[in-house]
Amino acid sequence: MSRPLEGKLAMITGSSRGIGAAIAENLASKGCNIALNYTSPSSTSIANDLAAQLTSSHNIKVVPIQADIGSPEGPAKLVQDVKSAFSSDNTFQIDIIINNAGIAQNALLPDVTIPQFEATYRVNVLGPLLLVQAAQPYLPKDRSGRIVNISSVSSSTGFVTQSVYGGTKAALEAMTRTWSRELAQNATVNAVNPGPVEGPMYASNAEVFLEGIEGWIKHTPLMKAQEGDVKDESLPDGTRAARTGEIAGVVGMLCGTEAGWITGQVVSANGGMVMLH
Repeated sequence: MSRPLEGKLAMITGSSRGIGAAIAENLASKGCNIALNYTSPSSTSIANDLAAQLTSSHNIKVVPIQADIGSPEGPAKLVQDVKSAFSSDNTFQIDIIINNAGIAQNALLPDVTIPQFEATYRVNVLGPLLLVQAAQPYLPKDRSGRIVNISSVSSSTGFVTQSVYGGTKAALEAMTRTWSRELAQNATVNAVNPGPVEGPMYASNAEVFLEGIEGWIKHTPLMKAQEGDVKDESLPDGTRAARTGEIAGVVGMLCGTEAGWITGQVVSANGGMVMLH
């Protein structure tokens, strides 16, 4: 039986671990070939192992590609490396782009530095913009393309210590809406905004942040732990974070043919966390 994304090509930034790796697994299981991007040389072996596992499990082509999305030349380099790896008979098309790479350097207002601001905006905002800019000539011409930007509930919740990070995610959501118009003949463009997700990025938050988000977590319907859920020490008792596979499932849905009439939207993948508007 044909798989829903058979033969398509997805380019996923920051995909050697965490949410990015889970998205790669989700799309690969649907027959999609994967350009597996990572930034640091220390992630090379992890990316190679993931590529080998996905290739073996799903009989697809997976190529790990190192490129720093936060550098001025990184996004264009990634697109060119993907083209070199996947072009065939002088034809090349990028069907899916997942802007997942992101960093958070959280600090209370008096402690925010210019280097923190610049680094976070380079990776979280400028990187996705330059990547889509470089990839635009290779997008489909029939609206079958899919671009999904990984945002965060921090774009609109005003959590303490997130002046910079929250601002970058709000900017990403603004670009999502603009690109949905500019790229309407090529691709749908949507964002997904998770709340707390399992893994070291959330656990590394400062105590003042964890205290501030506690009330939100306790009132989020799907974050109530069930029997057998693993205790997460950074979360209040009786609660759990989202699994990376659960976020990947929402992204995978947006990449399917059935989601062709959804664009310019921010899809809440936060377990029902109440948002402030």
